[in-house]
Amino acid sequence: MTENEVKFLSFQEAAKIVAAIQEEENVRDQDRRILTVYNHDERELCWFDFEEVMQAIGPGDKDQQKEAVQNYVLHHIPDWVLDL
Repeated sequence: MTENEVKFLSFQEAAKIVAAIQEEENVRDQDRRILTVYNHDERELCWFDFEEVMQAIGPGDKDQQKEAVQNYVLHHIPDWVLDL
């Protein structure tokens, strides 16, 4: 593995530390949305580009997309969040 490759937490480990996934305005680019991930102490862990996640999960009804976003995010939590 190279230095630039990201390791992800297991789904189970991510599910234990993630308390919320919130869609928010990107403070750096007002025309873009992000998904901010918070832990149980309401501390920001990481964020995902909303449009990239939506493209990755594909179409579906609102309930399907909500579950797909949650699953996508929980499968892509970088291991470095444990060092925060």
